[in-house]
Amino acid sequence: MARFFRSFLLLPVAAAMLLLPAGQTHSEDPALPPSLSSPAWKDVGTSAAKPRLAARKKRTPAAGAPGVTPAPPPQPQPGPNGELPLAAWGAIVIDELTGQTLYESNADAPQFPASTTKIMTALLVIEEGDLDHEVECTLEDSKVGESSLELKPGQHFTRRQMLYGLMLKSANDVAHALGRDNAGSIEAFAEKMTRRAKELGALGTHFANPNGLHDPNHYTTPRDLALIARAAMHQPFFREVVGTRDYNWTVEGAINPLHNHNRLLERFPGCTGIKTGYTIPAQQVLVSSAMRGNREVISVVMHTDKPGIWNDSMLLLSYGLDHVTQSAVGNSAGN
Repeated sequence: MARFFRSFLLLPVAAAMLLLPAGQTHSEDPALPPSLSSPAWKDVGTSAAKPRLAARKKRTPAAGAPGVTPAPPPQPQPGPNGELPLAAWGAIVIDELTGQTLYESNADAPQFPASTTKIMTALLVIEEGDLDHEVECTLEDSKVGESSLELKPGQHFTRRQMLYGLMLKSANDVAHALGRDNAGSIEAFAEKMTRRAKELGALGTHFANPNGLHDPNHYTTPRDLALIARAAMHQPFFREVVGTRDYNWTVEGAINPLHNHNRLLERFPGCTGIKTGYTIPAQQVLVSSAMRGNREVISVVMHTDKPGIWNDSMLLLSYGLDHVTQSAVGNSAGN
């Protein structure tokens, strides 16, 4: 009797499976509407519009963890037209010393920078100087959400401390406090950010806030982001911060350990920094840098996927270091 009852319960399931289209199982997602499968989706900031990234070859994430020997970086294998197999919608790698472009793909296409915005925020704060100046947190700062260090009104931190919270934790409330302290208001600081970008040659960039939370008028390009990162890496304290893996954020004697979100510091030999980013419209973004000998390169990947943020970047850094080294050898031979 029990066996008959179980069979009776399974009849509706079997019938539903027979009605599915050929080649489709109940676990498969339906195809996205054409309007969301096109690049135009990136201008929509709602989670309901999150698309499926274009089909591409699967990549195996690189192995590596604190205390574990990093895996060898991937060897660049350009395609027949010299293109690298990147998941990113836009990418570039440049020589940090000269600014020369070593490889690019859609490097001038506007994209959302997410938290890589904080590279410019940190640059402006460091250029202002007086890093031991204490910033008093306000109620407005404490209300900034997403990634945060839960600042409270009336708390005091030095700019130096806050820069570690900004770049390792990627704290949006810290970015808000630093921007407000620097320029008097978020609007004034955003104008200052855009103006400084133009001075650096980043002409396709417009900032609306100091943290990278989504705004349709907040955008940059891979090339511009590389220029901004290069200027920031010329600052010794910025370089020190973004190369730091762990930092103890201390509030009234209580320690909150911060770990750098940039996994390439552990995975890629010679990595020197610098900043990750993510929002739904921006997808995964990473600006990274690495040094071999006395030569350093900076790579940018924008609007990539989760394995791509690391694999694309390692591929670009390897390619860049190989070619900047060859360029250096060629120049030496000609002298």
